[in-house]
Amino acid sequence: MLGSKFPMFVAWGPELGFLYNDAYAAILGAKHPLALGKRFQDVWPEIWDDIFPIVAQALEGNPTFHENLPLTVYRRGRGEQAWFTFSYSPTRDESGNVAGMFCAVTETTSQILSERHRIAEYERMRRLFQQAPGLIAVLREPNHIFEIANDAFLQLVGQRDVVGKTVREALPELADQGFFELLDTVFRTGHPFIAHETLVRLQRRPDGPLEERYVSFVYQPTLDYLGKITGIFVEGSDVTEAVRAHRALRESEERLRQLANTIPQLAWIADAAGSVNWYNDRWYEYTGTTVAEMPGSGANGLFSGDMHSAVEENWKASVANGQLFEMSFPLRAANGECRTFFSRAAPLRDGDGNIVQWFGTSTDVTPLENAKDELLEANRRKDEFLAMLAHELRNPLAPIATAAELLKLGGSDQARLRKTGEVISRQVTHMTKLVDDLLDVSRVTRGLVTLRMEPLDIHGILLDAVEQTNAFIETKCHRFSVLVPEVPFFVNGDRIRLIQVFSNLINNAAKYTPSGGSITLRVTGGEASVEVTVEDNGAGVVPSLQPHIFDLFTQAERTPDRAEGGLGLGLALVKSVVGLHGGTVAMQSDGAGQGSVFTVSLPRENGPHSAPGHKGLKNGFVRAAKPLQVLIVDDNRDAGDTLSLFLQTLGHQVLVSYNPFDALALAQRNSPAVLFVDIGLPDMDGFELARRLRALPEMQRSLLVAVTGYGQAQDKVHAREAGFDHYLVKPVNLDQVVTLLGTVI
Repeated sequence: MLGSKFPMFVAWGPELGFLYNDAYAAILGAKHPLALGKRFQDVWPEIWDDIFPIVAQALEGNPTFHENLPLTVYRRGRGEQAWFTFSYSPTRDESGNVAGMFCAVTETTSQILSERHRIAEYERMRRLFQQAPGLIAVLREPNHIFEIANDAFLQLVGQRDVVGKTVREALPELADQGFFELLDTVFRTGHPFIAHETLVRLQRRPDGPLEERYVSFVYQPTLDYLGKITGIFVEGSDVTEAVRAHRALRESEERLRQLANTIPQLAWIADAAGSVNWYNDRWYEYTGTTVAEMPGSGANGLFSGDMHSAVEENWKASVANGQLFEMSFPLRAANGECRTFFSRAAPLRDGDGNIVQWFGTSTDVTPLENAKDELLEANRRKDEFLAMLAHELRNPLAPIATAAELLKLGGSDQARLRKTGEVISRQVTHMTKLVDDLLDVSRVTRGLVTLRMEPLDIHGILLDAVEQTNAFIETKCHRFSVLVPEVPFFVNGDRIRLIQVFSNLINNAAKYTPSGGSITLRVTGGEASVEVTVEDNGAGVVPSLQPHIFDLFTQAERTPDRAEGGLGLGLALVKSVVGLHGGTVAMQSDGAGQGSVFTVSLPRENGPHSAPGHKGLKNGFVRAAKPLQVLIVDDNRDAGDTLSLFLQTLGHQVLVSYNPFDALALAQRNSPAVLFVDIGLPDMDGFELARRLRALPEMQRSLLVAVTGYGQAQDKVHAREAGFDHYLVKPVNLDQVVTLLGTVI
């Protein structure tokens, strides 16, 4: 036993001590060498219950043989399924008594698994063959007996039962068509046979007529391990419909080409794969190419710029998904001119919906493109005109509306009527001058705006610009500083247009500066120029946008999150108007969140030695005493003055302050019963002013009313915390004002 290469062991004695040879050690795996000398049942405890009956037979003197017995054994650190072929024989001592047992064994696990794998692979291949869309059959030789025929093959021959029959028995109608002889030749020579679009006549219905089908197929001999031919593998496809479609296509193609040569468009035909194989006469006439150059790469030089790759990419995409191809692109003519063509290609399909070719036309749309560009330009200028109209007319409407409400109250006080008339007259005059220019639509849309040039003091221009924008600035509680030298600076310009420039810049700064931020308006002058700077510490401008900041609608196109605008139309108007005045405008910003500085430079003019007087920015307004003393604090002069006139008309004594510090002094001196306080004040906002007013002993019983453009709930909470009794949102409802005053009286 020890010298044998065949795995063997002996289980000896009452305890069946285990002795084995080297060949058996491979079966033991990790149990070797500790298994040597152990009891049989301790060596194989996991299978003992299964093999003990066999062991018992051997110990009773009965040898047994077992083939491919499955056992689950524990070796290599885990349990595994294994198969064994073995014999158990009794072993006798010197007295002839059975003293143990002998085993010769072979592990057949790999053979069993290989056979199972082979069977599984065979079954898998059979299923794949069965499901394959093409024709598949396997013939067993030497008699060409059908071993396998898939569904596609059976469908071709009429769903007849062919498996197990010879080709001659299953398909007798092929006898005079040469297929039997082809099979014999392949079997005899071992050479495969390939056929394309071969006609075959089949009786696909019992007692029915022969039907013509076209088949492409391969007869491939199969060999065993000795190289002997054991069968023929038949693979192919039914191409009947494709053949018929190609025939129909060929029959109609000439008619199609004749028709395509009669149309004025450039026309072309491509095969199903997208390869263009025909162009009409118009194509060659326009491009100057020849039939020898087309198809192929002859079209490459006809595209302008890098359009060839774009056209090719879109064309390949249409061919891949079978969708309509539509694209406009320029094509170079024989004389070198590039004209725009609209190309459209549609797939032509057979009865089964398969694409057999493409038909395309290219139409010269250059005149349409030119007309479209003109219409787009006209539409753009129309939109620009409407935007300018709204932009320029909106600001003056607020003080006019308040003044109109005041006039409804009536009264004969000439001073109040004159002051109200001044507000309306000033704003209406401004609007009238704008409308005079804007009504001339044709001139404005072509950029032909007439300027009314005259010597102007820049101080007065800026004052009117501040008057238009103050209402918006105070709603955002900005710290607004005006740094204007005492020396007047004169420029030659259109008053309305220059006010438009600076109100746009100030309004732009207010829009993009967070609440509580600062805005500075500064004037400096040299011998030849006057510079006006609007500086803020707001949102700033990102570097990528700065080169385009003065382009029309730049902000709306490049930063859609700032939908309210401000860096688009207004700045484009600023640049245009400043340019018409012979000046320049520039912008500087260190980036997002770093604020912006806009500088307008205008040619300086020599004006009179003493400039006409203009309104200051911080003048008070005091009227005669009335039954109820009221203090109005608002840095928007028109807003404060019109509310004052309204209250005076009601018979009250009114004080007006345009500055929070002046308001504190007036309150201490006069102890007003009611205070109307704007929130967005310069240097000190209305909340802080309210807290300081409430700290004065004179203000403990006064009615404190907040007047602001902010209407959020949190703003009202802040107002109550600061000491306000009431909260009015601009534009103020005058009925509410009367009601509040009535509660004090």
